[in-house]
Amino acid sequence: MRDDSSRAVLLAEYEALKAEQTSRIVLRDRLMYAALAALAATLALVVQPTGRPYLLLLLPLVCVVLGWTYFVNDQKISAIGRYLRRHLAPSLVASTQCADQVLTWESVHRRDPLRRLDKSMQLVVDLLMFVVPALLSVVLYWTADDVRADLLVVSIAEALGTLGFAARVVVAADLSVRVQGTSRL
Repeated sequence: MRDDSSRAVLLAEYEALKAEQTSRIVLRDRLMYAALAALAATLALVVQPTGRPYLLLLLPLVCVVLGWTYFVNDQKISAIGRYLRRHLAPSLVASTQCADQVLTWESVHRRDPLRRLDKSMQLVVDLLMFVVPALLSVVLYWTADDVRADLLVVSIAEALGTLGFAARVVVAADLSVRVQGTSRL
């Protein structure tokens, strides 16, 4: 009976983690649309004939905040997957005494021969979505005719913050093909 109750707890944990992972995936994907909307709105404001280049400085803040939220959600999604592969699956295998037949999807999809290419492209898209517009808007502000000293300081801070964010995204990129953790998963 003890094996049945521990198995039930493990399965409940799996279901809860998959539900959290799914909700984070939905939020993460919606953040891309929010970033596109913010980019369009900022560009619409900037191209107005009144010439307010300082509005360009809104975009780095929006891009980094949305990008960081996207990044953190993506990290949690990956962390849940790692936990399922490395900890929960072996516990379920031990509780059911079946060999390697538990939560195989958590590892199998990572063995796709195009995974490294897909992950590399995702890194490029993430940088194009959250970093490039922010840096371009700062550079465009710097080339404007009426750059104010106080906003120049703000723009430099935004550029540095954006570059720091970009470095963090690149360092965290999981471009591996091999499933890390247990060899059977």
